[in-house]
Amino acid sequence: MQFDPFIIPFEIGLYSIVIYAVVRSVMWFRDLSKQDKLRLQRGFFGRSFGRSIREIFMESLIHRKILKANPRLGYMHMSLAFGWFLLILFGTLEADIFGSSHLNPPYKAIFFKFFNPDHGRTGFEAVWSFIMDFLLAFILSGLILAIIKRVSSRVVGMRKTTKLKPLDKVALISLWTIFPSRLLAESFTSGAYGTGSFLTGSLGSWLASFLPANEMAYPFWWLYSLSLGTFFVLLPLTRYMHIPTELFLIFARNSGITTGDKAGAFTEMQIYSCSSCGICIDACQLNFSTGITNIQSAYLLKGIRNGDNINDISFNCLMCGRCDQKCPVGIELTPIRMIRRRAGETHPVEKKLLERYFPDKPAVQLPKANGKPSYNFLPAIEPGQADVVYFAGCMTHLTPSIRNAMISILDASGVKYKFIDENGGVCCGRPLMLAGQDKEARELINFNSQLILRSGASTLVTSCPICYKVFRESYYLNVEVLHHSQFIRNLIDDGSLKLNFLRKKVAYHTPCDLGRGSGVYDEPKDVLRYVSRLQATDADDENSLCCGGSLGNMKISYHQKHKIATDAAAILTKDNPDILATACPLCKKTFASATKTKVADIAEIVAEAIVQPNPVRNVADTQSTPLHSQMPLSTV
Repeated sequence: MQFDPFIIPFEIGLYSIVIYAVVRSVMWFRDLSKQDKLRLQRGFFGRSFGRSIREIFMESLIHRKILKANPRLGYMHMSLAFGWFLLILFGTLEADIFGSSHLNPPYKAIFFKFFNPDHGRTGFEAVWSFIMDFLLAFILSGLILAIIKRVSSRVVGMRKTTKLKPLDKVALISLWTIFPSRLLAESFTSGAYGTGSFLTGSLGSWLASFLPANEMAYPFWWLYSLSLGTFFVLLPLTRYMHIPTELFLIFARNSGITTGDKAGAFTEMQIYSCSSCGICIDACQLNFSTGITNIQSAYLLKGIRNGDNINDISFNCLMCGRCDQKCPVGIELTPIRMIRRRAGETHPVEKKLLERYFPDKPAVQLPKANGKPSYNFLPAIEPGQADVVYFAGCMTHLTPSIRNAMISILDASGVKYKFIDENGGVCCGRPLMLAGQDKEARELINFNSQLILRSGASTLVTSCPICYKVFRESYYLNVEVLHHSQFIRNLIDDGSLKLNFLRKKVAYHTPCDLGRGSGVYDEPKDVLRYVSRLQATDADDENSLCCGGSLGNMKISYHQKHKIATDAAAILTKDNPDILATACPLCKKTFASATKTKVADIAEIVAEAIVQPNPVRNVADTQSTPLHSQMPLSTV
């Protein structure tokens, strides 16, 4: 059997990472819930297996998402990942076809040229040598881009790239050394034996013209093996663990496993699947509007992996979901950050204030009676019966023009409805969730749930995307939950609402929680097209920009939030629309002070377009909250 001591570092590295990956995968599988284990088993042996293989090929090797978003960066990743895969594949075939035996150990394919220096002179061998040289040149072109990226990230179309820890730097250097050392090892060997193709053959002939090629080749074979071994040994300890982990993650995700609201094996898979590519940094508005570049998701996940104190990082985020949308691995970044906020218990700013002003009270609790939440400070509300209940929410009450517009629309439609929080009510619970106060949020959710269930309504309408998202995801209600833009489109579709065409140019801003957070993109635009001339913008749909007024970030200053809003408004109003429309009261409030363009909610635009509102209002109960009844809307 052909053997040489220089292969030992490679062998140690290869088998160490294989053993580690297998053990880690078994541990992750063991820690999954019983239901998720069953999902994964079904997925691995079911139809989703094909989807997983396709995704591995398209995203882990070809890097399709990155290529579409940034061709230069995508090419860099593809050349290294797909090129290396093809080099191993064709190298394995080369060793099997042209070697002296079949089913060779892995090192025979990796170091084939060392053990077969005469290979590649003529015929089919020469063709194969050309293919291997081409693949090596393909990888080296991506490596050159990767090195340039570290010096100037803008060369590959990125504003900022991630910072590396010392161990990551060692792993990166070993990775960068692998392919140049292979090039020189094969070139010196080719120069000594007169073989090789357009790359190794030409370089080898030139080197052999002034250097002792045969003596020079062996040290570079050692360097090649050491580089591979070092990279494999360091892989589990660095960001490069994403290479094997991502494969397991893809199978788990396609099997139907999701993050949920608690940390677990699937969350850990996602954390280790982050390659720290820096795309989330580039997508973050805190980066390009305020210059904050050290709190993005790549640093959050790195901090979790390293066991660092990341409270400041986890709370310094707009929670807009732009990084989720851009992540080429598909990691659920916002849910993971929410989990970390819950783990942090109390927001660090809140904690400092409590310690300063209330040293004897480590936490502020909701008032309780007999050990249960007490809401005696709220007026007693008996909701009465209605087909539709309208929940305005806190931010809509702080933007009364939207609330009034919705009353006009509901009255004009003839729908039997109840304005459930007209005289005030309880928050939906989302701000407490964003602050990591999950238990207190659940108390509010239970209070609201009872109120809605007692109404007997089949449809719940809300004007706030935050409320809409929470009602859909965190409440257990046997009702259809609609954002008011969806509800208005239904009214238009079934003819319950008659509207004029306003002939105004409108640019639409998609709120984060409504668009990326809930997948509602078309309905608001359909409504606006019905009553106005809707303009396209450079930040439509999933590329929408956060207004900056996010309740998810309590760390940045007012001036920083205003800068985010100003930058976003400038992009949205670039074509000088008459109105900047949004579908969120918080976004309207934030943009109103950031642009000279008129800012309006969809409900306000629609209310202005109503042909002839129905003046009839029938009060059906004795409460101060009115109950409106006309013809029920069957399609809602």
